[in-house]
Amino acid sequence: MLVFLGFAMIAVFMALIMTKKLTPVLALIIVPTIFGLFAGAGLGLGDMVLESMKSLTSTAALLMFAIIFFGLMIDVGLFDPLVRFILRTLGNDPAKVVLGTAVLAAVVSLDGDGSTTFILTTAAMLPIYLRLGMSPVVLTCVAGLANGTMNIVPWGGPTARAAAALDVSPTDVFVPMIPSLLAGMIIVMVFAWTLGLSERKRLAGGNPKAAAKGKPDLWAEAGQNNDGGAGTSRGNAGSVFGGGRGGFGAGKPVPGTSPAGTAPTGGSVAVLEAEEDTAGGSLTDSALDPNRSTLRPKLFWFNLALTVAVMVILVLDVVPLAYVFMVGAAIALVVNFPNVKEQAAQLVAHGKSIVAVVSMVMAAGVLTGVLNGTGMVDAMAVWLVEIIPDSMGPFMAVITGLLSIPMTFFMSNDAFYFGVLPVLSETAAHFGIAPAEMARASITGQPVHMQSPLVPAILLLVSLASVELGDHHKKVLWRAAIVSLVMLAVGILLGAIPWS
Repeated sequence: MLVFLGFAMIAVFMALIMTKKLTPVLALIIVPTIFGLFAGAGLGLGDMVLESMKSLTSTAALLMFAIIFFGLMIDVGLFDPLVRFILRTLGNDPAKVVLGTAVLAAVVSLDGDGSTTFILTTAAMLPIYLRLGMSPVVLTCVAGLANGTMNIVPWGGPTARAAAALDVSPTDVFVPMIPSLLAGMIIVMVFAWTLGLSERKRLAGGNPKAAAKGKPDLWAEAGQNNDGGAGTSRGNAGSVFGGGRGGFGAGKPVPGTSPAGTAPTGGSVAVLEAEEDTAGGSLTDSALDPNRSTLRPKLFWFNLALTVAVMVILVLDVVPLAYVFMVGAAIALVVNFPNVKEQAAQLVAHGKSIVAVVSMVMAAGVLTGVLNGTGMVDAMAVWLVEIIPDSMGPFMAVITGLLSIPMTFFMSNDAFYFGVLPVLSETAAHFGIAPAEMARASITGQPVHMQSPLVPAILLLVSLASVELGDHHKKVLWRAAIVSLVMLAVGILLGAIPWS
């Protein structure tokens, strides 16, 4: 019964958010509550949920102050030169912009932290997507794929967990999987290029040759919604992440169209043409409004030094991440906005994004609390192990790789690597399959895992990009599954993962 309820709960949750019958926050609260009652939890549900939420408070604090910190840095103009550089390098070609997004996300993912990757990638690339009228869903899809694939680096978490669970060296797990990682990234780049070509064709109205040249009349459909996506720059002096003063996080979801006979706010063809006339044919100077009142050009080097210091401390991992962003945000506010009213205004400006992210993280505690508290996760794991016939024993490594794709989506990495993997490995040992080989197979599902609503980083990504989680899942899940299968296949072909 618990097995059925567990899988049914996940299925109902996914169906509701992908069909947009409920917002993710409401689905994360209502669906587990109903299934928890069916599981007989009764009044004990409250304790289960609160216990789960305790482990999420530091994550919620991290995301809250990270949004404030990077939102402030965007407001004061720290990333404006980067955006202009990227536009000059990639031009106005959507295909190159999407490919550049994948490369940027992959490089930043080397730090092993998904939240940092998504914050920096969104900060650098979302203004460009909105300026060109591209769909932010494409950004979340490509960034999610790149980060999920790179997540198997030894310091990223899953590899370390698998190694610890099976008492093997992380190096023994990761090094033989480097070809699989490279193959996975090649597939990610292919997906990025094809998505970019689709955006180029859509924006060009069937004239991709013109789209590649970046003609201003190509962006006439800048306000069109594509898979929940394309928006406008929406306003002038606004925080990119915030909501109070017209930044592109000003509301959810991103508006899809403008009223008949009007142009999208901040992204009209007329505006673009005027900018092209005055700027010598370049749109690079208008990626972010250069006249917003929050700019602090005289403090550019201070803000850059502060941001670099925060990033270095994050990588060194010498202080809890949430506290790093707390202190960083406080210093940034005091220096850039010494007036108390301005400080309050900045906090309010980023309030919508903070509420969206933190509420979703805490709501995810209901789902994980019910899964763990009722025993559904354990029952699902035991059932999956039991249904594998003895005749399939020689193929346990491959089976583990295949199971890692859905199971790490439905449950946390801790639950899979410390609860399921040891049981599978013990069974595989009777057929001569080494623990390190099982560990390698188990990490191939990470591209799909990173798209799970149980992963706070992906909730942060869709919130910053003002994208519905269901829209993100519709575009990314099947692609992520293909990347995982390619990584598994390459591991098998090269002998890192035994076939039999």
